[in-house]
Amino acid sequence: MFTKKDILFQLAKVGVPKNKPVIVHTSLKAVGEIHGGGQTLLDALIEHVTADGGLLVVPTHTFKNYYEDHQSISLDFNDFKPCVGIFPIIASKDLRGKTALNPTHSVTVFGDEDKVNEFIECEKSVDTPTSPKGSYGKLFDLKGSVLLIGVGQEKNTYLHCVEEMLNVPNRLSNDKVTLGVRFRDGTIFEKETYYMYSKGISDPSEYFGKYEPAFRHHGAIVDGYIGNAKVQLCSVVKMTDVLKTVRERSGGVELLADHQPLKEEWYR
Repeated sequence: MFTKKDILFQLAKVGVPKNKPVIVHTSLKAVGEIHGGGQTLLDALIEHVTADGGLLVVPTHTFKNYYEDHQSISLDFNDFKPCVGIFPIIASKDLRGKTALNPTHSVTVFGDEDKVNEFIECEKSVDTPTSPKGSYGKLFDLKGSVLLIGVGQEKNTYLHCVEEMLNVPNRLSNDKVTLGVRFRDGTIFEKETYYMYSKGISDPSEYFGKYEPAFRHHGAIVDGYIGNAKVQLCSVVKMTDVLKTVRERSGGVELLADHQPLKEEWYR
């Protein structure tokens, strides 16, 4: 059984930053048994990542409320149930965090209150799920990291933001919809926004793993362990540069329609 002390040691060993934003995608099952469960893992991550002014960012997405259940109130703080795993549910209930007003792809952020507010304030005005002008874009602006704990690149939400930066076609709806956030007092915040849509591709992120060899070639990934789980600590800036290079060298062809590996000449 792993303790909080064990987790803190492993976070330091892999080199997880303490002064920059770190967005974390986690499989608790892969981590294994922790004394205190997922809450202990969250406590360790908060303690480590925010030690020198960093921000811990946990995806607490509720996109299924709209994409599958067609609810216009797609983020309800009175019934806040992230659809991306157990760890995000734990994070969503922790009163130390503050959640961005993104109806489908919210993040809950931990750290210095002023820095957290600045990090998520932009979500009120952006009109795409992972906007370069929103919280995901701030990961790039602040030279942050993506920490994949027991999961692969297919869970790396930040790569959607890079595709928005590069204006990759067939990733967003043609028209906007009005989606809402209901606060605990019953008031509702609404905004018009595009949503993720890829004609002919059920889920482009399923194929994000094909970028991993390119990321490794350019030193964008540091490997390690948290508990029993394999970890990839990924540089946001380096991953962005790799995707730009691949996009340019591939001539802008669709890359995420199947598992066909990237051609090496596109990134080497």
